[in-house]
Amino acid sequence: MRQIDLIVVHCSATRCNQSYTVMQLIRDHRDRFGFTGYHYYITRDGTVTQTRHEQLVGAHAKGYNSHSLGVCYEGGLDKDGRPDDTRTPKQKRALLDLLKRLKREHPQAKILGHRDLPNVTKACPCFDTTTEYATL
Repeated sequence: MRQIDLIVVHCSATRCNQSYTVMQLIRDHRDRFGFTGYHYYITRDGTVTQTRHEQLVGAHAKGYNSHSLGVCYEGGLDKDGRPDDTRTPKQKRALLDLLKRLKREHPQAKILGHRDLPNVTKACPCFDTTTEYATL
């Protein structure tokens, strides 16, 4: 059984006015990695889809995949393609509920945004996860 000590939050880096479905995510990741890299994906309507079994190593945070879970929300860019917290109220609620569940199952896991990992220069997930989820 994998020991999970990190939950990494990501955005799909898609514009807020463009759809990026679960099937598109799965296709793009399979083309790039041969499998889906995130464990969970949350679409704008708040639907949470498990896209990879938690016991399987993902491909979402280089150097951290062996002991982490990857959670991604649809969006992260404004209509002009600039990094922005584009989460809908339904996504925020779904993400919070998912993270609460994951913390219950993996109480030792720290929640970080992708950008909070060392040597990451991306804005992903385009909001401050450390502050927002400090009480989980």
